[in-house]
Amino acid sequence: MAHLELKPKQDVSSFRKLAIGSWATAYDPTVYGTLTVRMDAALAYLDAFHQRTGVRLTAMHLVLKAVGEGLRRCPDANALLRYQRIYLRQRITVCAVLPGVDQQGLTPVRIEDVEQKPVRELALEVEATAARVREGRDAQVEQGRRLLKRVPHLLLHRFTGLVSFLTYTLNMDPSWLGLPRDPFGSAVVVDVGALGLDTAYLPLAPFTRVPVFLAPGAVREVAVVEEGRVVPGHVMNINASFDHRFLDGYHAGVIANTLREMLEHPVESFGLPPDAPVSTPI
Repeated sequence: MAHLELKPKQDVSSFRKLAIGSWATAYDPTVYGTLTVRMDAALAYLDAFHQRTGVRLTAMHLVLKAVGEGLRRCPDANALLRYQRIYLRQRITVCAVLPGVDQQGLTPVRIEDVEQKPVRELALEVEATAARVREGRDAQVEQGRRLLKRVPHLLLHRFTGLVSFLTYTLNMDPSWLGLPRDPFGSAVVVDVGALGLDTAYLPLAPFTRVPVFLAPGAVREVAVVEEGRVVPGHVMNINASFDHRFLDGYHAGVIANTLREMLEHPVESFGLPPDAPVSTPI
């Protein structure tokens, strides 16, 4: 059985073919950028959502949903490279990386079909999955950790390369190795804001075959200009690293504009909190 549902991209431009041929791995072609978005409306939305539902949404949950929507709008960015060809993913899976507790490191949370899920369902799934991983109750994650512990340090690089080759180049289901299916998904989003960082650029890990790494930073209060006046406002940096072999400014622009649109207009993008009257100001 195939590991992922994929189909080859047919209309590849000459520039894209040149970019693929210019770099052998994701070490070289990384492009970095930062998008700064206003968060005042989002903060009000998060507070209203919690009051109405008891569910504590965070900016990270909104970013995850917006990333999924951005990839839906720009399907060419939802892709990976196999045999030096671009293959389009048929599902949108996002890996959220959350800070651990009690210095336990980072917690990976894999969310399938993120663009289809309401934010309430998305938040509950993220928190439930994170709790299972932190408590050692996620069988697939634990199997992967046990396997990795058995690999000698000197063989780690070759091991990750071999697993990447088998699961992505050959598209083999990794469950026979005791590894989860598609653990990193279409994009990786790391909550560096929870670590107190405003800006952080993440390295593209070649073995993940993920072309987009995003790092939403901490929300901070700054001086902003509104109608010619300087007033206090809240902003958040969303820092991006992407693989220029098959993503460029157009793809980045679609995703960035989607993030800005949805975070700065949360009611229109995510809907009113459940059971909230239509007249509720947010």
